[in-house]
Amino acid sequence: MAEVCPFRGVRYDQQVVGDLGTVVCPPYDVITPDQQKFYYDRNPYNLIRLEYGVPTHDKYSEAARIFKKWIDRGVFKYEESPAFYVHDYCFIYRGTKRSRRELLARVRLEPWGDGIYPHEETGPRDKSDRLQLLRACQANFSPLFALYNDSKRQIIPILSDVSHETPIMQFGDSREGHVVWRITDTELQQEISHFFSTRPIYMADGHHRYETALNYQMERSSACATPMEDNAYNYVMMSLVEFADPGLVVFPLHRLVRGLTSSILCRLKMQLEEFFIVDHWPLTSVLLDKLQYELPDSASLAVLGLESSYLLVLRRRQDVSLQSMMPDNRSQAYQDLNISLLNHVILEKTLGFSQNSKDVTCTADISEVYRRINDREYQLAFLLSSPSLETIKTITGTKEKMPRKSTYFYPKLLSGLVVHSLG
Repeated sequence: MAEVCPFRGVRYDQQVVGDLGTVVCPPYDVITPDQQKFYYDRNPYNLIRLEYGVPTHDKYSEAARIFKKWIDRGVFKYEESPAFYVHDYCFIYRGTKRSRRELLARVRLEPWGDGIYPHEETGPRDKSDRLQLLRACQANFSPLFALYNDSKRQIIPILSDVSHETPIMQFGDSREGHVVWRITDTELQQEISHFFSTRPIYMADGHHRYETALNYQMERSSACATPMEDNAYNYVMMSLVEFADPGLVVFPLHRLVRGLTSSILCRLKMQLEEFFIVDHWPLTSVLLDKLQYELPDSASLAVLGLESSYLLVLRRRQDVSLQSMMPDNRSQAYQDLNISLLNHVILEKTLGFSQNSKDVTCTADISEVYRRINDREYQLAFLLSSPSLETIKTITGTKEKMPRKSTYFYPKLLSGLVVHSLG
């Protein structure tokens, strides 16, 4: 099972950087061009200069230079002793305050299936960017997001007790807040590590970065004359969240498609009626607001763009078997997923898209979906309902994977709370 350990974190010195809320940023892969400028301008010490880089001819070397300079000048400081970190991420969801509790730790890298499991398939993606950053800086600037099961409440009380102590950092505003505590007591650390030694960990977000960390580990081990088991490059920084955490929110990733001929579009509605009951909902502002969180009538799928001014809501027909359209050796839980129905029945079998088609993209933002359909950048949008945490838990519990890009865990983890040095 997983080896979960405390580590000597590298943290911002608040006396040097000021408001900690101005130096953190989202993970690199969700930072938009507009956000880049915002974070660059927000504070000269904002982590975007390391996590995303500064536009130069060699942004990786520049990031490494900045990281070293900040350590030398005391912008970053190493903890005196190894620690676990408890992070409460407070946010607003559907007008209500929520809080997600994360345990920040370092986890030994293992091949997929040896205690650490992907929860969804991954597609081909260029990992060279993160690998070059790892080589240059030898540090994890942002944690990976992973899930664990503590149904018997063995470490939940430990984390709760820690949250009553004085935090080492606290910042935020009315929309979002962050509180972090440190666990340095060796007995508590051993209890936490022992708990995870008998349990699997399921990756929620960061599959490609985990694979990049494995590649980096292989490079460093091969180059080392006497590789040691406790070398920092054998580990990666993770934020671990319990499956039943009340602040664990997951969105679906809706699909936008283009490249469809007029003849395909003309017969699509009739084809959909072979597999689904199709209802027409007028596109009102009330409906569009509701779509931010859920589909109407508890439907699993909906189509935007096929009929003007209407949302087509799809509910699976019970008198039609779709098993022959699904991949072999897949569980019933997998076949019942709305993303499985969309991928295999609609996108692949009906519309003829390959799994990695450049004419299919995804987003969790309904506003973006509506805008890109209205601007005719894409022809159709397929909207999905949120996968339940119980469904995710069921599928991952059998070591099966959901289709790629099935989930969007909200909100994204912060980069910059703690850095894990691999030097």
